[in-house]
Amino acid sequence: MKRVLSLFTLVLMFLSGPVFAHPMANSIVLLEVHESTVQAEVQIPLSELGLAIKENLLGDPNAVVSTYGARLESYLTEHIQPLTPEGESWTVAVDGLSVKEAEQTATGPYQELVARLTFTPPDGASTRTFTLEYDAVVHQVVTHKILVSIQQDWLNGVTPEHATEAEVIRLNPVDSTIAPLTIDLSNGSVWRGFLSMVNLGMSHISEGTDHLLFLLTLLLPAPLLAVAGRWATFAGTPQSLWSILKIVTAFTVGHSLTLILGTLTRAQLPVQPIEVLIAVSIFVSALHALRPLFPKREMLVAGGFGLIHGLACSFTLPELNLSTSQLVLSLLGFSLGIVQTNPVTSFVEIAAGQAVWIIVGLAGMAVLATLWQRSRIKLPGKSST
Repeated sequence: MKRVLSLFTLVLMFLSGPVFAHPMANSIVLLEVHESTVQAEVQIPLSELGLAIKENLLGDPNAVVSTYGARLESYLTEHIQPLTPEGESWTVAVDGLSVKEAEQTATGPYQELVARLTFTPPDGASTRTFTLEYDAVVHQVVTHKILVSIQQDWLNGVTPEHATEAEVIRLNPVDSTIAPLTIDLSNGSVWRGFLSMVNLGMSHISEGTDHLLFLLTLLLPAPLLAVAGRWATFAGTPQSLWSILKIVTAFTVGHSLTLILGTLTRAQLPVQPIEVLIAVSIFVSALHALRPLFPKREMLVAGGFGLIHGLACSFTLPELNLSTSQLVLSLLGFSLGIVQTNPVTSFVEIAAGQAVWIIVGLAGMAVLATLWQRSRIKLPGKSST
């Protein structure tokens, strides 16, 4: 009889194995380190959170916060505690709760609670070195893990696009303890933060080809003369050089003006209309390259649309929630990064890189214009007199 029961138990364990072996979603903690506070976004799967507080949270996701909001806030502040290196407790405040759909590679889709927290150190304590005591969920669900990453730290050059690798908080199965996580960011510096903004400017332009496309399309007919409603002959080197210089400078001034003002004032503007206007600018410049819509007025068009393109860039830095001094340095580094990637879209280009681009662009356009003229290819439209 004992052998039968043992065999039956083994069969049950074999059949139920895939169910218990199915991986559970992990909690995620994303930290943003600022001068006086640390902002945290905590993402906890509702299924595991429900096990921890002994409630079913998988019903109506819209009712989770309204029904259990106060209890969840209290639970989080009890199980998440930053400490100074000397053991002093920080203040933990819950700024908001929400529920959203999520997915991790090993688990598939699921629902999670998203909590925004603010950690404030005691007076005189630094935000750059602390210990994070965290046992939410894992104190009840022993297989649960918490992945902690630094999502933003200006002094160490960490931005949301390049978060640090995750550290793991988990239960030690040997002694059933949950070790706190030590956060040490003391090696940060202003120089490292500045260089990260240079890199951010470079990546922004390399991924934002709309600025380049508009300006290069507008420059295509710059070495040509408009005759009888169409582009005709090569304007000559001096005039072509002057036209290109005016267009590029006008775009630079407009772009730089709104980039600086929008960034320093932290302007909150709708993004979609600006993106639509950028698309319109490319379309208009493309039409102008085919037929002269505004000959000899390209400088005004470049400056006007440059204002729009600069606004699009001005959203990047304020989203980092930097201090004023960090924002000013970031603006300088961001602009220098734009120069390194594409000198025609920053105010520094006039002194540093504009001449090189103009010479190269002029040479190429002059060759194209000369070949065009010699080939006697006529565009649709009225014939020249």
